[in-house]
Amino acid sequence: MNAARVSNQRGAALLVVLVMLLLVGWFAISSFVVTGQHLQIVGNSQVRQQTTATAQRAIEQTISSNLFTQDPAAVAAAPIATDIDGDGVDDFTARLTPQPACIRIRPIKTAELNIADARDRVCLQSSGTPGTMVIDRPGAAVAAGDSMCSNSEWNVAAAVTDAASGSSVTVNQGVAIRVAAIDGENFCK
Repeated sequence: MNAARVSNQRGAALLVVLVMLLLVGWFAISSFVVTGQHLQIVGNSQVRQQTTATAQRAIEQTISSNLFTQDPAAVAAAPIATDIDGDGVDDFTARLTPQPACIRIRPIKTAELNIADARDRVCLQSSGTPGTMVIDRPGAAVAAGDSMCSNSEWNVAAAVTDAASGSSVTVNQGVAIRVAAIDGENFCK
């Protein structure tokens, strides 16, 4: 009876080992697949962060220049390239689309300016003779005490598309800037 029992169980151990081997193999393959998916998610997140940083850099570079308040079309025409990894090759290119647009302008009244502040004195200076303070402009129409400066509000948008991953990001930023009154009149309509 013992011999018959042993002969019936000879294939059972092999079958159990094969099932366990299949389960371990399935777990190993599943972990490789899940790891690959996680790496792809992290890579996509990294590219998104890099394109967002590129767009923000383009906006910061634009608003750091006075040129965009004087000629927004010229500023928007030039793409802004960024080298993210420092290898000397531009990785992303940002475009200011649409071009920076002045949304609102408000003339600064002379009464709002502090003559002791150098930034405010610029708004009181005559365009003809540098350094001369002008409180009253003889021969010129003074619109209720307006200075030569205005507060302007701009919308600056930068779009970046990564050709390798297809990631596309657009960042909008509102900016308030003091501009020369003549520039405000020309570009804030």
